[in-house]
Amino acid sequence: MIRACLALCLWAVALAAPAADTPFEFAQPEQAARYQRLAEELRCLVCQNQSLADSHADLAQDLRNEVYRMITAGQSDREIIDFLVARYGEFVLYRPPVSPLTWLLWFGPALLLAIAGGVWWRIARRRPDLPPHDSGEDAAVAALTGKSPESP
Repeated sequence: MIRACLALCLWAVALAAPAADTPFEFAQPEQAARYQRLAEELRCLVCQNQSLADSHADLAQDLRNEVYRMITAGQSDREIIDFLVARYGEFVLYRPPVSPLTWLLWFGPALLLAIAGGVWWRIARRRPDLPPHDSGEDAAVAALTGKSPESP
């Protein structure tokens, strides 16, 4: 009974998976190229590390449907992007523009690297010099190990 339920669940998942990505028909090849370019420039809000073109999430399919609808309605790329940014914020852009809101995103890694380099430099400068070599220590080590102080 458990195997039958498991098989039924796996069968349902296998049938539902391809249904999420609906192919679109365009009247002109330029529209298909625009759609593909926009789908690669926009981020999936669920996956966050995938473009709309790569994502299989339901929300990504909804956004692809919206982009398709807007392209076939004759809206420009700028109008589509502005609409999605107004609705979802700049996070929907795979490459957000450099602005005061995104400075930390763009310049944060370099800033952290500079801070780490400064900390390392200060620690290296403050490290005390090694004390002068003491021949009495060599004699004590030699007495404990049974070796002469001159042998390596």
